[in-house]
Amino acid sequence: MELTKLEIIAYQPEYAKDFYSLNVAWLEKYFYVEPYDKKVLSNPQKYVLNPGGFIFFAKYNHQIVGVVSIINQQTFFELSKMAVSPKYQGLKIGLQLMHYCISFAKKKQWKSISLYTHRKLIPALHLYKKVGFIEMPLEENSHYKRSDIKMILEL
Repeated sequence: MELTKLEIIAYQPEYAKDFYSLNVAWLEKYFYVEPYDKKVLSNPQKYVLNPGGFIFFAKYNHQIVGVVSIINQQTFFELSKMAVSPKYQGLKIGLQLMHYCISFAKKKQWKSISLYTHRKLIPALHLYKKVGFIEMPLEENSHYKRSDIKMILEL
């Protein structure tokens, strides 16, 4: 499959359903949808965009095939809600989304990006390490019950 026509675009309200469905698919496959997930995924305008966050979509052949968000958590920016359609996994779309977010953060002159994940998500962990994320202490009151690792990328 040729992905030269893959484009990364900013959030548009007509893609809110894709933000929700792509993320719910992987959450239900590996874990379950936590109340915090449901809140953020159901209302990205209120919980991601209005507080100063961003959502980007990977679009291929007029179809949304991937998504990632950057949530402004006030004291840091969290890379979150990254998902790629199962049909398009293995094509480095996640890597392209990561590179886009890193470049975006550097242009904004942020000092770092953090993320929460789980050790059983081995392909995701591999991707995060590949682009330079390193493990840091996980606070006890993380907003995700499932997370068992926190990572940071110094920019």
